[in-house]
Amino acid sequence: MKQEFIDIVKSGKVLVKKCTKCESLHLATVYFCQKCGNKGFENKILEGTGTVATYTIITVPPAGFEKYTPYAWVVMKIDGYDLRISGFLGGISSPGQLPVGSKVKIVGYDDRGIILEKQ
Repeated sequence: MKQEFIDIVKSGKVLVKKCTKCESLHLATVYFCQKCGNKGFENKILEGTGTVATYTIITVPPAGFEKYTPYAWVVMKIDGYDLRISGFLGGISSPGQLPVGSKVKIVGYDDRGIILEKQ
């Protein structure tokens, strides 16, 4: 990931790209607008809050993640936008701990990726 994206995530926000033609918002990893095909973008910073759209609870982790289990790999819908971003939420071992629609926020970034926390 680009360092600028990581630095902004560490501050609890999300760097997105806004199409200069149709103004659609995309995650910073796109190279052309998925709505109109334009390749021109400007940066926009969104608050890193949202709701859980879906998740997977990990109890048997991949190599290197053993010390973090159990955890949930969460797809979060960003508040106020039709954008989703995924991140890591530690300490989740059962679906009852994280109902779909739960409020979450970005709290950092490390070797796991984006770190989320329940609000």
